[in-house]
Amino acid sequence: MGDILRWYAETLQDRLMGAVLGSRLSTGSITWLNSLLIPLYCVPPSAVHLSVTAIVRHIAHKEADDIRSAELSNSHCLDLRRQIHSLGGNTISCLRLLQFLFVSTLFLLSLAELLDQGYDRCRQYGAPDACFVTNVAQCVLYGYVSLLSACAVLVGSPQLSRLAFIHASTIVAVSWGVYMYRDVWPLATLDGSPADAAEGHVLWVKLGLLSLGGIAIPLFSPNKYIPVEPKEPLPPSSEQTASIYSRLFYTYLDRFIWRARRLSHITYDLLPPLPDHDHLKHLANRAFPILDPIQSKSQRHLGLLLTRVFWFELCNLAVTAMAAVIAAFAAPLSINQLLQYLESGRAETPIKPWFWIALFGFGRLFKDVSDQWFMYYATRLSVRLQAVITELVFEHALRIRMKADTPDSSDAAESDLSTAAPTPDTSSKIGTEDTQEGRSARRDDEGGKASRPATASSSTAIPPGCCSRKGKSKSTSEDETRAGKGADPARPDVEKKGPSRHLVGRINNLVSTDLSNLENVGMFTISTLVEFPFQIVLCIIFLYQILGWSALVGLTTMLVTLPLPGWISKKIQGAQREKMRRTDSRVQTVTETMNVIRMIKLFGWEPRITAQLDKKREEELTLVRRSKLLNLFINSCNNLLPILIMLSTFFTYTMIMKEELTASRVFSSMAVFDLLRINLHASFWMLPQLVQAKVSMERISDFLRNTELIDDFDSERAGDICTAAVPEDRKGVIGIRNALFTWSKDSAPSQGQRGTCKRAFVLTVDQELIFQRGKISLITGPTGAGKTSLLMALLGEMHYIPAGPDSYVSLPRGDGIAYAAQESWVQNDTIKNNILFGSAYDEVRYSKVLCQCALKRDLSLFDAGDETEVGEKGITLSGGQKARITLARAVYSKADILLLDDVLAALDVHTSRWIVEKCFKGDLLQGRTIILVTHNVAIVSPIADFVVDIGLDGRILSQGSLENALARDTKLLHEVEEEREELEKAELDRGIEKLDDPAAKQAAGKLVVAEEREEGHVGWSAVKLFFGNMSNRPILFWLIYVSGHVLRQSLANLQTWYLGYWASQYETHPPAEVPVQHYLSIYTLLMALDMAAFACSVTYYVFGSLRSARIIHKELVTSVLGTTLRWLDKTPTARIIARCTEDIAMVDNRVERATEAMTEKSVYMVLKVVAVIIFSPIFVIPAMLVSLASAMCASVFLKVQLAVKRELSNSKAPVLAHFGAAVSGITSIRAYGAQEAFKAEAYRRIDRYTRVAVTHWNLNRWLSMRIDIIALLFSTSLAAYLTYVSDLSASNTGFSLTMATAFSTVINQIVRVFNEFEICGNSLERIQQYLLIEQEPKPTPEGVPPAYWPASGQLEVEKLSARYSEDGPEVLHEVSFEVAAGERVGVVGRTGSGKSSLTLALLRCILTEGNVRYDGLPTEKINLDALRSNITIIPQVPELLSGTLRQNLDPFSEHDDAVLNDALRSAGLFNLQDESDQSRITLDTHIAGGGANLSVGQRQILALARAIVRRSKLLILDEATSAIDYETDSIIQASLRTELSKDVTLLIVAHRLQTIMDSDKIMVLDAGQIVEFGKPSELLQREGGFLRSLVEESSDKERLYAMAMGVSAT
Repeated sequence: MGDILRWYAETLQDRLMGAVLGSRLSTGSITWLNSLLIPLYCVPPSAVHLSVTAIVRHIAHKEADDIRSAELSNSHCLDLRRQIHSLGGNTISCLRLLQFLFVSTLFLLSLAELLDQGYDRCRQYGAPDACFVTNVAQCVLYGYVSLLSACAVLVGSPQLSRLAFIHASTIVAVSWGVYMYRDVWPLATLDGSPADAAEGHVLWVKLGLLSLGGIAIPLFSPNKYIPVEPKEPLPPSSEQTASIYSRLFYTYLDRFIWRARRLSHITYDLLPPLPDHDHLKHLANRAFPILDPIQSKSQRHLGLLLTRVFWFELCNLAVTAMAAVIAAFAAPLSINQLLQYLESGRAETPIKPWFWIALFGFGRLFKDVSDQWFMYYATRLSVRLQAVITELVFEHALRIRMKADTPDSSDAAESDLSTAAPTPDTSSKIGTEDTQEGRSARRDDEGGKASRPATASSSTAIPPGCCSRKGKSKSTSEDETRAGKGADPARPDVEKKGPSRHLVGRINNLVSTDLSNLENVGMFTISTLVEFPFQIVLCIIFLYQILGWSALVGLTTMLVTLPLPGWISKKIQGAQREKMRRTDSRVQTVTETMNVIRMIKLFGWEPRITAQLDKKREEELTLVRRSKLLNLFINSCNNLLPILIMLSTFFTYTMIMKEELTASRVFSSMAVFDLLRINLHASFWMLPQLVQAKVSMERISDFLRNTELIDDFDSERAGDICTAAVPEDRKGVIGIRNALFTWSKDSAPSQGQRGTCKRAFVLTVDQELIFQRGKISLITGPTGAGKTSLLMALLGEMHYIPAGPDSYVSLPRGDGIAYAAQESWVQNDTIKNNILFGSAYDEVRYSKVLCQCALKRDLSLFDAGDETEVGEKGITLSGGQKARITLARAVYSKADILLLDDVLAALDVHTSRWIVEKCFKGDLLQGRTIILVTHNVAIVSPIADFVVDIGLDGRILSQGSLENALARDTKLLHEVEEEREELEKAELDRGIEKLDDPAAKQAAGKLVVAEEREEGHVGWSAVKLFFGNMSNRPILFWLIYVSGHVLRQSLANLQTWYLGYWASQYETHPPAEVPVQHYLSIYTLLMALDMAAFACSVTYYVFGSLRSARIIHKELVTSVLGTTLRWLDKTPTARIIARCTEDIAMVDNRVERATEAMTEKSVYMVLKVVAVIIFSPIFVIPAMLVSLASAMCASVFLKVQLAVKRELSNSKAPVLAHFGAAVSGITSIRAYGAQEAFKAEAYRRIDRYTRVAVTHWNLNRWLSMRIDIIALLFSTSLAAYLTYVSDLSASNTGFSLTMATAFSTVINQIVRVFNEFEICGNSLERIQQYLLIEQEPKPTPEGVPPAYWPASGQLEVEKLSARYSEDGPEVLHEVSFEVAAGERVGVVGRTGSGKSSLTLALLRCILTEGNVRYDGLPTEKINLDALRSNITIIPQVPELLSGTLRQNLDPFSEHDDAVLNDALRSAGLFNLQDESDQSRITLDTHIAGGGANLSVGQRQILALARAIVRRSKLLILDEATSAIDYETDSIIQASLRTELSKDVTLLIVAHRLQTIMDSDKIMVLDAGQIVEFGKPSELLQREGGFLRSLVEESSDKERLYAMAMGVSAT
């Protein structure tokens, strides 16, 4: 290698001498090869480019330039100021003026030289010689550059001025490079001299001017802010205006960092502005035409499309990666030459040692800069990719068809499907249960065709056989039928094959987990395809130059051993897949548990659920352990392979080739072997990541291309242009003719293996159905008939199947649509904003809406009034309040057509009557078209102009007047008669608008607490949570573990020293006397001991970390399940789920890895420093200074970065929350035509996240650059000291340089590891916060009741008071009553009277005072799980789990099927379906998460059946039949009277008089107090009594009296 370098140096000298001699020859071809002419060759292309650009801009902006010229001519006094402003400010103007002066000086010097020497040379030689030509060329060159510099100062166009400056700077920089080559490089050679030395001092003046004008000024000149969108400029980012130097070394962040470090907390507004080109609007315009499946019909792989979008970023990654690879060889080359110099006894060499020291330093600097820019482009690509994909998925989600998700059809086909329920009434609500926060963020854009405009009509008429069957989606998880699916009882593992999935959960998974898998896909791809192959080739070439053909033996060894890590990688992938399956199972259980945690607490299931989760966790940890041990094998393999390559190479070189293993060869080759090791390690780590990224891309692509869309978008995506217009005579009507509607395109009935049928609900309109404009129309029918489906059909939410050539469906949208869903949809915002829903605020109209929707009294109960936040899923509101807010939103809108889905179901009779009288008959709805789905036919019949009655088969029984419907449907007639018995003429002004006592006001306002956010470094208590649980004796554990790393790193250092010692033997002994086998054997033994120490320490740590992870999970689950309902109310479910899923996953993976890396790197760094100091004690002070400087940088960085990272975690949650809210209310959003508003909000939230993410990654670059420079100074100064001052041998010098290089490299790594640990520790903090939340009383041995208890349902309540929080108002005031065993007690009262509070107080779910005895025992002395396990409550909003109906009724498998079927019969389910119908709901029917594939009424029936199965002695029904039609309600009440044991006590909260009138007693509550309590017959005899007033004014008071008297007689 040394011979080659000497030859290279001599060749360079020959070339230089040739250039000098060539200047003395006559002009000829050799003149044009003169290096001084190279800058001149840049002039023609520069002139052409500038001219073309100027002409194009002049043509494109001629009109604007004319206007600007006219403006300038009118105000000459401001010309200079305007010019300075157009250039970008004083700094830019001054620097460009300086450049002009420097270049002009160069021009003058060249001109003077030409005038001084040119005439003499022409007279001497008789013709121009080469020197004369060169001087002329220099004058032309600098004259042109002077002109460019003048243009850069004087041209008014910022773009042209900047372009001229760039051209001038580039040409001057090229000239500077030529002079450095000609006149500085020869100084580094032994006998070279500057080529232009004849110029004397002028040469160095020129070089100085070129350095200032071509290097310094371009490096330090800021950039003028030029907006990407000139018409919409944004606040300029410091990154866009920073100079090249500032961007290279990230000094533009200094101001922010030094300001932020003085603050205890960094707010979002303090972060640097987001650059224009990273705003989502710009990214969407760039990416959506290629990626959006609506805008682009391309079916190419998503990865290829992303490459097409981000080709510029990928090219930059490739260029910077290759530059870094080339620069990486500066250190091995320099070490090799320096050690050769020392081996030669410091004899003279062709190239002086200072050059190799400079190459060592500047090569490292160039590599560091290249590496940081590689990471800059990689992270910026990651952030842009996340923003684009997130918005793309979001916008696509606004187009999809909403339907309940049950297991995959492919899975279901394998099982014997028993049946499913129809799903007509719940399509607009898919809960946000799976919304998760704090996901590593990592994690969507506006397409022009994304939403159907509000002004368009949804009218559609499609001829049969045209496009209704085209583009059928494949059977993906999104394309499930709307029907639920059952499982074969003989195949219990079907549940595992096809777990129920929520649509919101899947979408959140795409933009969190899958998107995080794509986070580094650009970097991994370029590294795998470009960087690694390029570096391996250069490594082999370098080793071949040093070690000869033995390097090829090493290459062969590498190729032979490659299958080993590949085989282990396959094992790891298998283990990882199984581990992820177990993790998914646990996460699914955790998610469902947290979504129904209120039910779990009300039923007293906490111990059993805890045991279930512990079992799932143990199964998961078993696979985690296996995965980690396999990772240990792959890491050992990654460490072993380079050792084997090095051993085989050294063995061949010494034993076979019989060559000397000198220090220069050993340590330079070791550096290259280290590069190989890093390459192999990284490649084996990246390949699985790339496979994972590919899978995630395919999942996202599948969602974008195969998810079923609503018909409007589906035909557009499929390219079908076959939609015919609505017939002319039906333009503007609201109606349907001859059409079928299904919940999905593939939901046609199919025959099962045993003849059972998969239920596919079909809405059929056989004739023509037209709703009258400007009138009120009713849609009625029994539970599950398809009333909501008819509204969805009009809105275009169902799949439209024409049944004839005259088919059509029409809903004119020109004047707006408003929609109120049955399951009221509210956003996590204020009540006021929920009502306005983006409309302009009109105080008069708003006040009328509050009054007509009976909301004024409710708002008076909140301290914050209409500024009260409703919380997640409207947790602060009752069901009736949410329904009225949803109605108020529709009424306040200016829409002409209102679709209202059973808005009266959750309201009591008083409030319903108020809504009918004041709202439906009010001035705000006059002349507007209202289509109302309702069971309350009697109360709205006076205002109904048109009635549609739907049968259970989904067909229209009748349409027309109410009398016509009643004549055709006897069941409806019976229901109306029973309902009329319920109606009364109450004093609405007094009953609804009367204000409660101020003491009863709720201090609501800001209910949902802000996301917890720690400040400063991670606290010791959080760290101790992980460290302290690794062993029963944590101190001993850590002593053993750290000692293992000390031993391992000591052996590693000893190996390097021993190689140098082996090489030094050749300096003192003849090669024949060096025992190669002896040294090779000992070296092999040291490496074996190193590997053994590594394996033992890692294995020991794995088992300790698993123990800690197990304990943390158990404590977290126990704490959350043991908390109070009030804490659950003010804490969004998503946050709890995030702790139990995201943060636990962080503990399992990143916290564990960061702790291990932190320990390993700390020991590594300390021992490297010790090794350097042993041989060079003088460097103890520099080492301390380097450590101190690094610590200072790290301290500043960690404080700022940790705060930014916390902001990053909290900025991702709003994006996911927006997803959840939008998808759960997608039907309402599409109905209102509010897609654009939701996209705009998504843009805002994603840009907010992007701004934090960009700052986060730039801070990493800031730190890395500074640590690299500090380390570079240390290693370079050590190299200079060892070369020129120290008298160490070559081997010891090589050892010291190797240790110093390793030390300087690990400084950056250790700061990063500490930063990673701080960031991961945020998860420990978040978990720690939830271990310290308020807790309910824990079980005690004294609280275990006797085995016989309860023997009866006797209940005694004495002076019971209750409040929701210690500082909150009382909601119950000294309530006292007694209920004998077996009695039925009805509880009535208006909204807010305390009915639900009473039920919660009996279960001790809220803070209580007073005495409650249940079967003789005081409840305050009984353990809560025992108390709640023996009392069953059925809430108004029932909660169901995904799984079979059997699992919902009997989750712990305690009863046989006969008991479960009896409960279903008693609950009234069998009255809704025909026993002979093979598609009926059975125990094997699959229930979607939250019961999304059932109507609300069906869910209430199943919840009632579950309560009956529990056989509690006390049964509480809290509005449990509010969503059930009157006939079914009557059947249920009759069943409860006959089926339950005589000693079972019932408390029935209801607003239907017929539900409670035959009770043994009736309790009337108002403002938390009992105003009436007694037998119905006694209460009806009270003059002016509340109950009597209701019955007296009823249309069928005789029957109610008869019911009451019948009970009394009984």
